[in-house]
Amino acid sequence: MVVKIASWNVNSLRVRLEQLIDWLHVNQPDIVALQETKVTDALFPLSALQDAGYQACFSGEKTYNGVALLSRQTLDQIETCPDSWGDDQKRIIRASMDQVRLINLYVPNGSEVGSEKYRYKLQWMRNMRDLLAQELQQHARVVVMGDFNLAPEDRDVYDPALWEGKILCSAAEREEYHGWLELGLSDAFRLFDQDEASFSWWDYRAAGFRRNHGLRIDHMLVSEGIRQQCRGCWIDSAPRKLERPSDHAPVMAEFVF
Repeated sequence: MVVKIASWNVNSLRVRLEQLIDWLHVNQPDIVALQETKVTDALFPLSALQDAGYQACFSGEKTYNGVALLSRQTLDQIETCPDSWGDDQKRIIRASMDQVRLINLYVPNGSEVGSEKYRYKLQWMRNMRDLLAQELQQHARVVVMGDFNLAPEDRDVYDPALWEGKILCSAAEREEYHGWLELGLSDAFRLFDQDEASFSWWDYRAAGFRRNHGLRIDHMLVSEGIRQQCRGCWIDSAPRKLERPSDHAPVMAEFVF
């Protein structure tokens, strides 16, 4: 059985709903993780997505943040951010399907190195490491995906010298991310040969996409128990070429079970 899993920061689900439904029709993913849905649960466009063939679980808020998981099959064991965090920002949704644990994250941006939002981001990532450790103890097949707001290496940045030490590329952020990998997770994108200058996000300003001045900040991590089933991982930049696009492109991976 071939299972296609995707992750996409749509930067407003209601603005990008038609684009998303068209993309679902063309690509036929089995599971899709969405970030920055920016819609309350009461206004989530569930019926439109059901008409497109997908069930959904979601956790959203007005104007900011928001995450969702779409699936062709029933999802269970659905959970959001642990209550113990005391954090009401809608950034985490977890669910299971056919013994695969799906963890969808919208990691805080951090705003500026040294700021209060930056400190919040680092603490959030530390908390997430503990949560991932728990998930990996309970589930062999784990896929962690989403907008991590982090370029792990210099090759994930169009101009490493320009971005050195800045938000999304700072040493402390990268160190926290590598702590996640040390739990036994692998970057699915780097399991395969990739073109140089492969990015998933481009600033709307200064013709960022046309000049390929981007960063790879959208990721899919896989546990050891599912790594061997991954047959490919790629970035689909086609939606970024549309009129009024999200500033992110989907990341996709294919698994064979």
